[in-house]
Amino acid sequence: MSNDLLNAACPVCAHSIAARFFPAGEHSLATLAWPSSAKAARELPRHPQDFVQCPSCSHVWNHRFRYDAIPYESNPNRMFNSGGIWKGHLALTRDLLLNHLPAAPNVVEIGCGEGHFVRGLAQVRDAGRFIGFDPNASPETGHGVEFYARLFEPLSDMATFAPHAVVIRHVLEHLKEPARLIEQLAWGAASQTHACLLFAEVPCIDRVFETGRLADFFYEHVSHFTTESFRALMSRAGEIITLAHGYDGEVVYALVRLEVPAQARARAQAAASFAARSAISRETIAQQLSSLARSGKRVAIWGGTGKAAAFIHQFGADAGRFPLVVDSDQQKAGTFVPGTGQKIEYRDVLKTAAVDVVVIPTQWRARDIVAEMSREGISAGAVLIEHDGSLIDFASETHPY
Repeated sequence: MSNDLLNAACPVCAHSIAARFFPAGEHSLATLAWPSSAKAARELPRHPQDFVQCPSCSHVWNHRFRYDAIPYESNPNRMFNSGGIWKGHLALTRDLLLNHLPAAPNVVEIGCGEGHFVRGLAQVRDAGRFIGFDPNASPETGHGVEFYARLFEPLSDMATFAPHAVVIRHVLEHLKEPARLIEQLAWGAASQTHACLLFAEVPCIDRVFETGRLADFFYEHVSHFTTESFRALMSRAGEIITLAHGYDGEVVYALVRLEVPAQARARAQAAASFAARSAISRETIAQQLSSLARSGKRVAIWGGTGKAAAFIHQFGADAGRFPLVVDSDQQKAGTFVPGTGQKIEYRDVLKTAAVDVVVIPTQWRARDIVAEMSREGISAGAVLIEHDGSLIDFASETHPY
């Protein structure tokens, strides 16, 4: 069994172990090479196709895929949209989406290609804003819709365009990290004042397992979705309203209400709050250290590596103003603080040359260090630690250490 498993993170659910599925060999691009002659076709570069499957969510992908092998900017991905049954599927899914939208919606389609789907939405609704994004423009793309020849950036563009719906059709199978886009859309929608839907559609390989067919697998499609793995991906976007199959089961699509769990939003808000406080803390403590340097007091920083070095870096305790760094570990004596270059002295140097202030960056060790100072006859006018955004006196001020 171990020979059939490998270390490869699933692009849908992030499970870290994959099972070998279809070692397809090395072949040229199948849809986006566009060779201009038989000779050019035969000389196309070959790319490795080694498909694996996630044992957790059932997703299949080429774990040796490289995105830079695909010439999307010069050769756009074209879909055949003229088949009668396919046209019926397009009409059904357009109606499904429109039935959940306001009378004059903002709709964004990511990877719109020639724009036939978003244009079809605009033709049904005579009011609203219909926008397509694709890094490659074609002569048909901009007809009847607003078009941007670039990638859609969810975290900024969701705020700019404020869509009621985002459409991603036959794009996710081309992405090396589809979950990244899906989750970023959810976070982008969380900043909007109104709700936003996601309509996504991909080819479905459920029938591959029934029939053993292999023509589904080619290089441009890095990801191959089962119904189960598509559901797993859509659940990362929010609440699934509809998940169904079309075109005789060959595609699977979903309508999802984009949302981020309350707990995750709360954590993000807490992180942003911490970031704001950390900026203030860095400035405050840097100013306190500058005041100490200007005061003429002799200052020793106790600890010169690891988190003590991080303290020296974060608050600008440079070697010119704070040359004295000591450590309890005799083996560190004679080495230098990474990045700033103070020579680390053994703590006994403080026995013969008293200091006015000892700064202990590692607060949780402060009680031990103070006891060590007392035991070794090392005295200082004050011992300072970092706490709650400033340097405080370890002996006289309140702290949890």
